[in-house]
Amino acid sequence: MTTPARQALRELLNRRELIIAPGVYDGVSAHLARRTGQAAAYMTGAGVAASGFGLPDLGLVTQTEMAERARMMVRVLGEIPLIADADTGYGGPINVVRTVRLYHDAGVAAIQLEDQTFPKRCGHLSNKHVVDAAVFEQTIAAAIDARSDRDLLIIARTDARAPLGLDEAIQRVNRYAAAGADIAFVEAPEGVDEIERIAREVDAPLLINLAEGGLTPLVSDARLQELGYAIALHTTDVFTRSTLGALQAMCDVVGIEPADSPATPEGFFNLVGLREWTDIDARYAQQDARSWA
Repeated sequence: MTTPARQALRELLNRRELIIAPGVYDGVSAHLARRTGQAAAYMTGAGVAASGFGLPDLGLVTQTEMAERARMMVRVLGEIPLIADADTGYGGPINVVRTVRLYHDAGVAAIQLEDQTFPKRCGHLSNKHVVDAAVFEQTIAAAIDARSDRDLLIIARTDARAPLGLDEAIQRVNRYAAAGADIAFVEAPEGVDEIERIAREVDAPLLINLAEGGLTPLVSDARLQELGYAIALHTTDVFTRSTLGALQAMCDVVGIEPADSPATPEGFFNLVGLREWTDIDARYAQQDARSWA
């Protein structure tokens, strides 16, 4: 059975007007999205990892932890559609099937899956790796077969731009759309020319992630509309600015100035242990088998 929020997202897409979705990650941010009348909201995995679990976005939060966070935010948002980050699907095809079922039951309007190897990294950090495109096509097939509501949209994200180049990234999302994904997402294009080229060469509704301090230039909503993008995520605006405010308040309590500022994704994740987790990975893995260091 579908939901009003899923129907609303479908209707918004059919209007062919840019859908702007701020990142939400906890109950407060979800309430604020509802009270400010946002058209949609995006459950950011990075924000959930940091705010809910005190962890950097390195694939450390589990399938069930993410699904339960989505369930809470759907309840708060009501009829506002929640687009939900599901990382790599948390394993092979059978894991993807369970992930889609859990997210469906949580009530999300769209589920985003990506073609990184596991454990994944934030899309705006370095040293990312991707699986073979044919492997991710199986992820998409499993997701499509697992959904019991066709109004639950499947977003296919590629992180191939950094390790393999823009040509490969564009080829991949076109393959993923042909395999049945509803929306295509090239993560972290590195210039306006790349954003424009993606719009010209991808034959599917497009999503873009405008992360403050990230690799992608912050193109205006008007320009994205002209280019034909369907969804613009503002994933980091709320939690980065909230963290800056909280950091300043903590420093004010003890009368010091902040030593670090989360102005970039890496700076933000260093506040919640990125360096320490990277050191752990380096300590236990062989050089040619490290997760991402």
